[in-house]
Amino acid sequence: MAPISRRAALKNASAGFGFVALAGLLDQQAKARPPASAHPLAPKPPHFPAKAKRLVFVHMNGAMSQHDTFEYKPKLFADGGKPGPGGGTLTAPMFRFAQHGHTGSWFSELLPNLARHADRLCWLRGLHTDTPAHPQAVVQLHTGSANAALTRPSIGAWLLYGLGTDNADLPGYVTINPPPNFGGAVNFGSAFLPAHFQGTRIDDRGALPNLRPATSAGLQRRQLDLIQGMNRDLAAAPGAPDAVDGVIESFELAFRMQGKVPELLDLSKEPLRVRDEYGATDAPNAAFARQCLMARRLCEAGVRFVEICQPGWDHHNNLHAGLIDRCRSVDRATAALLNDLERRGLLEDTLVLFGSEFGRLPTAQGADGRDHNITGYPMFLAGAGVKPGFTYGATDEYGIRAVEGRMHTNDLHATLLALLGIDHERLTYRYAGRDFRLTDVAGTVAREVFA
Repeated sequence: MAPISRRAALKNASAGFGFVALAGLLDQQAKARPPASAHPLAPKPPHFPAKAKRLVFVHMNGAMSQHDTFEYKPKLFADGGKPGPGGGTLTAPMFRFAQHGHTGSWFSELLPNLARHADRLCWLRGLHTDTPAHPQAVVQLHTGSANAALTRPSIGAWLLYGLGTDNADLPGYVTINPPPNFGGAVNFGSAFLPAHFQGTRIDDRGALPNLRPATSAGLQRRQLDLIQGMNRDLAAAPGAPDAVDGVIESFELAFRMQGKVPELLDLSKEPLRVRDEYGATDAPNAAFARQCLMARRLCEAGVRFVEICQPGWDHHNNLHAGLIDRCRSVDRATAALLNDLERRGLLEDTLVLFGSEFGRLPTAQGADGRDHNITGYPMFLAGAGVKPGFTYGATDEYGIRAVEGRMHTNDLHATLLALLGIDHERLTYRYAGRDFRLTDVAGTVAREVFA
């Protein structure tokens, strides 16, 4: 029998030729198929010994008010109602603050469960960024650049490019419930990096669109072999677009994921006591709790970077009632995530970052709100490689501006990469005639926070 071309085979298949009949023809031609290239997501050695193997980013989207949660300023309490140094009226928090742990870290009454981790957290209190607009600031936090004219790869894509992943059957970069606005898919995209480095989006129930196969695994594998053979022919042709390699890898990964992901993200496999610890059975706050529990399961399975997101922190009004609701929704589950990672020995090589794209001002906005503040705000780190119970940086007496240990977003990224064993100046990709990196032409590593 004369060999049948892949394109002819595909045409026959679509006309009802059938995969069973095609199987023999495909098997005959398998030996002639060029071998697949090395797995692009295979683990790669870091630039230097790494303190962390993976990163979990707990993103409070919308700008959490530090003055009412983590940033205790006695002067703000004393001067509430007076004019602020930059205009406006200083507004003292309505919530009580207390010191916790051996370190005496301050927390408001809104976060009692996180407060129990006071001696585990490493605070970055001198952060600042470039733009007070949410979309640009969120994109900068995720990609290093607020310039919408040139989309840059997200930090998760850079991590996969630099380190690969430890589980070839799972995506190396997972984003759970990312907000549709504030940059959308740019925040977990790969931009000019190959497409297989982009994030995989799932919802808070672990659902992936179009993951369940419509045919048996055997027939689907034969169909995929046929399509992939055509893709590889195209990839080998002169002038083939770079995206073809990403398509090939994404098809293969999707096939493997069908057997692994549903089971991995099935939280019914977890003991009830664990689900209760997170609050995954507590209806009002269960969505975020499920994200945190899935993040632990993904870390345990070898995923390199997981982001979980809780929106709703943009309190230009309804500040106090809104904070009560938002803090209640994240406090228990975030504390449970830290507990669970430590209990399973995962916190030793997992770095956790918690924070927002910027902070809030100490002055009032309207009757019950605070406006954006990009000149001084905190985040915290926990886990692999950082000093527990340590504070780096500080803001002024009202919490307006960073005055010690100042860290720009580029510095934050450089520090995170260093904790993962990557020299941010060496992690580059050639595009449009120049070398790009996550930190652009800036970034200083804050080695003071290293354990």
